[in-house]
Amino acid sequence: MEDFFLWLKYLFLGLFQGLTEPIPVSSSGHLQLAQYFFGMEIEGLTFELLVNTASLFAVLIVYRKDIMRLISNGLHYVKHRNPADRSEFMFIVYIIIATIPAGVIGLLFNDYISEKLSSVKTVAITLIITGIALFLIRNLCGRKNDGDMKLRDAVIIGLAQAVALIPGISRSGATIVAAMGLGMKQETALRFSFLLFIPISFGGMILSISDLLNDPMLSELAVPYLLAFIGSFVMSYFSLKWFMHIMAKGNLIYFALYCFIVGPVVLFLTW
Repeated sequence: MEDFFLWLKYLFLGLFQGLTEPIPVSSSGHLQLAQYFFGMEIEGLTFELLVNTASLFAVLIVYRKDIMRLISNGLHYVKHRNPADRSEFMFIVYIIIATIPAGVIGLLFNDYISEKLSSVKTVAITLIITGIALFLIRNLCGRKNDGDMKLRDAVIIGLAQAVALIPGISRSGATIVAAMGLGMKQETALRFSFLLFIPISFGGMILSISDLLNDPMLSELAVPYLLAFIGSFVMSYFSLKWFMHIMAKGNLIYFALYCFIVGPVVLFLTW
């Protein structure tokens, strides 16, 4: 019976992370809230790696056609310098450039962020900040397509992703807000945001392999970890598809209102 409840706990956390990863409400912040309010402490070092990897696989499946097109046309441009393929090649370059700020800041300040900026009160405050940002850009309708991006756009969006290393600041929310604030269409902003998730998540996965192999809880928690992975993968897939529909309808205001409710409530309960 104890094992059953342990499995149920990890499945719930995997589903919860998968639900909140694609949408602009901060999955890392919500995992902290779930652990705090439900007393669901996560044992071991591997959980976050596994659920993030599961979300990565879901993103790869949803955007598989875009990824294959970018790779094919990007390589074609490198080989033949066909002007028609240049925008696809530059889109890849801008994704790489936008990945750098979060990668560097994560390597330099990850321990500080984990120790100093991971309290429940911090999450509550940053959720309110996320809500304000989403509210400000809720009605923006940009004109920039994929081929209209510039180096400046990539750098600013990359810096926004770096800010989202703070729990409670949504990664998808920060990058989409930055992209739409720079005049991108909602579809372009969404695509760039989630294609940008791929290298930063893949890099984190590679850097955490040693933690996975040396995790003393790995054998004991193999089944719970597997359940969390499956739950996160399935929920990330459907949550992302749902969020794409919400974005197409221009209904970001719903997520802003959610943050405006949850943030103050958490502050009140933890003050």
